[in-house]
Amino acid sequence: MSLIFEGLSFRYRKGTHVFLDFSLHIEGHSTVLLGPNGAGKSTLIALAASHLTPSGGRVAWRDLDASNWRQRAQYRQQVAWIPQHITPVPGLTVREQIAYAGWLKGLSRSDAWKASAHAITRVGLQELADRKSHEVSGGQLRRMGIAGALTHRSEIILMDEPTAGLDPTQRGVFRNLVAELSQSVHVLVSTHQTEDLADLYHEVVVLDRGSVCFQGSTEQFYALAGSAPSPRERAEAAYASLVAREA
Repeated sequence: MSLIFEGLSFRYRKGTHVFLDFSLHIEGHSTVLLGPNGAGKSTLIALAASHLTPSGGRVAWRDLDASNWRQRAQYRQQVAWIPQHITPVPGLTVREQIAYAGWLKGLSRSDAWKASAHAITRVGLQELADRKSHEVSGGQLRRMGIAGALTHRSEIILMDEPTAGLDPTQRGVFRNLVAELSQSVHVLVSTHQTEDLADLYHEVVVLDRGSVCFQGSTEQFYALAGSAPSPRERAEAAYASLVAREA
C-alpha cells in the first residue's frame, strides 16, 4: 500500500507555491519525514490528511483519491491525522473524546464507544478514561489522539511533530507507542528531530523548500554520514549534509 503525491501543487492564499508539480510515493511501514522549519512538512501532512486541498495533482491512499468527493469519506476513515496541537473538547472525558473521534469518522455511537475501550487500553490511558480531557498532560493528549485514530481502524496514521514540547519521559513513552503501532498500521511522522531514527523508522524522507532531497532506508540515510561515532551523530551528520547541499 502506498501514500501517493502525484503532480502536486499547493500555495497559501497570495503566497508563493509550497509545492509545485511535486511527486512522492511512500511505501514504508514506518516513515519519518525530516526537514527544517519551513520545508513544507506540516503542509504535506495536512494535504495527506485532506485537511488542505491541492490546486493541482492528487493525493491518494491505495486507490482512494482524497480530492474525489465520492471517495473522501472512505479516504478519511483509512487515513488518520494527529496534528501537533490536539484540542480537548470541553466537557468530554478522555474516553468520550476518543469515542467521538470514531463517531466523526462514520462509526455508530455504540460501535465508537465499544472501540474506544480497546483503543484507550492500547495507548495506556485506561486509568484516565473518566478524567476530563482538558485535565491531562500534553503527552497524554497525543496518546489520546492516537487512540481516536485507532477507534476507526485507520490503515495509516499521520503525525505532525508529535514529540514537540514533551519532556524526556513523555518522549520515551511516545516513542515506545510509535514503535508498537508500526507493527500493525502504517505510520508517517514529520519532525525536524533526528534522534532514534534507527529504532523507530524503516524509511527516511528529507524535505527542503518543497522538494525531496533524499528518500531511502534508514541504513542508506546513515551511510551518508561517514564515520560519525554514535547513531545520533550519524543521523545529524547525514541530515546536515543533505540540507547543506540544498541551501
